[in-house]
Amino acid sequence: MIDVCHQIPSGDVRRGAAVLAQTIPYLPKGIHVGTVDPSAGGARRAVAIEAGGRLFVGPDNGLLSWAVHASGGARAAYELADDAHFLHPVSPTFHGRDMYAPVAARLFQGLKPAELGPEVPLSRLVSLPEPTSQLRDGSVEGEVVSVDAYGNTQLSIAAGDLAALGVRPGDTLEVRLGRRQLAMPYRETYAAVPPGDLVAFADSAGLVAIAVNAGDAAQRLGLPPGAHVRLSPCR
Repeated sequence: MIDVCHQIPSGDVRRGAAVLAQTIPYLPKGIHVGTVDPSAGGARRAVAIEAGGRLFVGPDNGLLSWAVHASGGARAAYELADDAHFLHPVSPTFHGRDMYAPVAARLFQGLKPAELGPEVPLSRLVSLPEPTSQLRDGSVEGEVVSVDAYGNTQLSIAAGDLAALGVRPGDTLEVRLGRRQLAMPYRETYAAVPPGDLVAFADSAGLVAIAVNAGDAAQRLGLPPGAHVRLSPCR
């Protein structure tokens, strides 16, 4: 059993989806349970999804979608409908404990996914929009994928995109945030700039992140998930 993370900001499905998808390449194939589930008790389905020799169990609210895509795409999906596999009584607001974890345990013991409930058409699964990035006119455009508990903003822009523009650690970036434009150092670590200063760097997923050393970049810059960002070499 591997406990990946309990530090997703409350209700932040997009952040949970990013963490799960970026963790999958480092995990052995198995059963993966996710629960960032602000709509627990509502109309959303609970599902088990087969993808790339893995099983994903959780809410059908997009949380699992990026990890499923990173695993090669869904092969089959089933609704968690047979309550014989749940912990009783089932709390309407704690499905992680009463549905997802017990179902995962039963799957580990040999229960077939098709025994959980009716098959869900793959076209009906909820998917979050995939983050986008684009190289053009000597710059790269992308968006904020997610914001972590420290206010670090992870972009959809790969460090390799900056390398393709000739940007290396030690250089300065021109960062455009809507109508705002600022120069920002591109470094390898937070500590390469003084406390309180902004810095861009390549994070552990190989994506560009914007942070404040010992501070909150998302709050300072007003960068929520989905915000548009454009990076280019500072000339």
